[in-house]
Amino acid sequence: MFNCNCPSGMTRRHFMTHLAGTAALASPAIAFTNTLLANAVDMKRKNKACIMLWMGGGPATIDMWDMKPGSPTAGAFKPISTKVDGLQICEHLPQLAKQMDQLAVIRSMSTREADHGRGRYYMHTGYVPNPTIDHPSYGAVVAHELADKMPHLDIPPFVSVGSDSIGPGFLGMTWAPFVVDANGDVKNLNNGGNMDRMNERLTVLEAMDHQFMFENRGEAADDHMKVTKKAVSLMTSKQMAAFKAAQEPPDVQERYGKTGFGKGCLMARRLVEAGVPFVEVDMGGWDTHSNNFTTLEKTKLPELDKAMSALITDLKDRGLYDSTAIMWLGEFGRTPRINGNAGRDHYARAWSVVVGGGSFKRGVIVGATNEDGTQVTSDPYTSQDLMASVLKSLGISLDTTFTSNSGRPMKIANSGKVIKELFA
Repeated sequence: MFNCNCPSGMTRRHFMTHLAGTAALASPAIAFTNTLLANAVDMKRKNKACIMLWMGGGPATIDMWDMKPGSPTAGAFKPISTKVDGLQICEHLPQLAKQMDQLAVIRSMSTREADHGRGRYYMHTGYVPNPTIDHPSYGAVVAHELADKMPHLDIPPFVSVGSDSIGPGFLGMTWAPFVVDANGDVKNLNNGGNMDRMNERLTVLEAMDHQFMFENRGEAADDHMKVTKKAVSLMTSKQMAAFKAAQEPPDVQERYGKTGFGKGCLMARRLVEAGVPFVEVDMGGWDTHSNNFTTLEKTKLPELDKAMSALITDLKDRGLYDSTAIMWLGEFGRTPRINGNAGRDHYARAWSVVVGGGSFKRGVIVGATNEDGTQVTSDPYTSQDLMASVLKSLGISLDTTFTSNSGRPMKIANSGKVIKELFA
């Protein structure tokens, strides 16, 4: 497995170290309420956001979004019709079949990274791994470009639920993922509640930090101060209630499913509603080299179907779908050939991803593969093409250029081309 040598910047452990240190500045606890900001309605209307549903392990998209009935590679599942004429998907995704008019399937993804670590990095950044440079991930890029439009956001702008994600690379730890588990638990958050005492100590800390910065300690020290400020904001913010999906009514929780992925999707909706511009929700377990069909039928597909369809319904009902892009993907697809263990192996040459919301055209099938799913027969699309399209759906300029730590200009989304079929 590829091991990225990049510091992911503000890892959860790093952030928690700051949080724990800051919490020690005061004693009794502050009780957070479950009320979002008073201006939540206005935020809904203006805020852009993206939710990445990350299928760790590489899902068998040939068994889900691009089925090949009648082919030797077809496998055990049957296709079912959807709300879109001519679009069929797996029989074990019945709820999503009713919502395919809200989604777009890209069946012509063709990439070259069929290793888990390298594929994960590539699909998160638009760049292949390079030992000389650390590229920023989706969450860091989107947060960097959109967070300034949310001046009242106390929660970190890039939240990853259930996994560490990929870090901010050369953008710096300010844009690193804030990682929480599916229950939304944030340790070391008890600041004690004695605000007078806490403020006195923060004043001392600020004076010490400024003296430190006066000695020209560089970007790392500057990032340290920013993280400390984030920690303090987080400790005292009512927006923290957004992490508590368990506060939703029982019937809502049941619609999403009380699985880790279901809770993560429900939390994602709450975080977007609070103004967080990028949320990643991890659903691992897709590395099905054996028992592919049993695993998908019994666990993975029912969990996915329930949670993702509930998320789409909720975003639409709350007026958030037009401003929130959704992307469903893993690091690659799986082989059309079924191996001797009733499994499928890694395959990056021809596979599928799904997008929706934002300004994406809906009810669309993009691209095609041949009769057995081994080759793309239309224009192939890459990670950087997908990233460029997602950024466009959020209104982020593709002319944006970053500067790496070495001073090298880096075009956003690695100069990927927009997938024109996804837009009206």
